[in-house]
Amino acid sequence: MRYLPNALTIGRILLTPVVLFLLTVPTWWGQTSALVLFLVASASDYLDGRLARAWNVKSRFGQFLDPLADKILVLGLFVMFALVQPEVVPWWAVGAIALRDVGVTALRSYAEAQGRTLATFRIAKSKTAAQMAFLLALLCVRVSQHSGPVASDFATYLINSHILYGALIAVVLLTVGTGLLYAIAPQEETIRPNPPRSVSQ
Repeated sequence: MRYLPNALTIGRILLTPVVLFLLTVPTWWGQTSALVLFLVASASDYLDGRLARAWNVKSRFGQFLDPLADKILVLGLFVMFALVQPEVVPWWAVGAIALRDVGVTALRSYAEAQGRTLATFRIAKSKTAAQMAFLLALLCVRVSQHSGPVASDFATYLINSHILYGALIAVVLLTVGTGLLYAIAPQEETIRPNPPRSVSQ
């Protein structure tokens, strides 16, 4: 059972290309299946960390794999939305989110090379939640686009009114802002006897 958290993380990585493929299927079933699998992947992200802490299962592999799986899922969806829903997710937003993650990862690697560990800012967890909430909302909109006329009209209104685009700008600003914190005011992490399995960046 001590391998279950890592198995859930690997499962999340394997689910990502399936979700991305389903987003290209222009039917209600295709979009709904993508939404359901995204919810399953999100639940595994919560569950694997909770089980690892509850069972005191920690490993370097798990600490590396869990945030990697999150980045694959989130960035993969943003890239796919830039392809299938460019009026809502432009490429500049995807680039800003990707560059932020690359920058923070580089700063962490540099700190570890010097024998230090950068502390995770609390607001960085809000960034992850905001990204997931936006992706969930856009998935729901795509399901509505392939539903009845009332739901489809409402989805069209949300897109044309730029409500979703405004939400994306807020997510990008939060994402980039939390990344700048690591460069401007980095903080070293205090090592605890039982450190958590992974952190959100």
